[in-house]
Amino acid sequence: MKSSLLAGVVDPTAISMESRVLAQYCREFAENRKAENVVILDVRELSGVTDYFVIATGSSEPHLRAIHDEITDRLREDYGEKPSGTEGSVHSSWVVLDYIDVMVHVMREEVRTHFDLEGLWGDAPKIRRSSAKTVSTPASRTRKSAPAKE
Repeated sequence: MKSSLLAGVVDPTAISMESRVLAQYCREFAENRKAENVVILDVRELSGVTDYFVIATGSSEPHLRAIHDEITDRLREDYGEKPSGTEGSVHSSWVVLDYIDVMVHVMREEVRTHFDLEGLWGDAPKIRRSSAKTVSTPASRTRKSAPAKE
């Protein structure tokens, strides 16, 4: 897990969800709202900023809002996870939710095509969906302590 560059933003001793699990939940929550072409890229070997990108497409402003709200509401309500920051807006056709170890990009198809994040980060492996359902109930979700700083 990456540590925050801004002192005081994230308590490194706080219990935190493992980044790969968080990315998988973000994918599932986006798909709950019919997000299209949801992809998880593992950028741990390519980026010092984050571990995973979750990229999802919405077809309209209300659709982007529904995807955004599902991800933020479910993570906050079920796990107490809140984004450390949000960039863009549903009005601009691209919203980025920064969960430090996971960056969620929710965008319209034309914006996704234009910026081509999958092409830009083409060396990043895609995380495939597991055969078993990842998320079922809050009690089934795992959490672990943040690793000690080296």
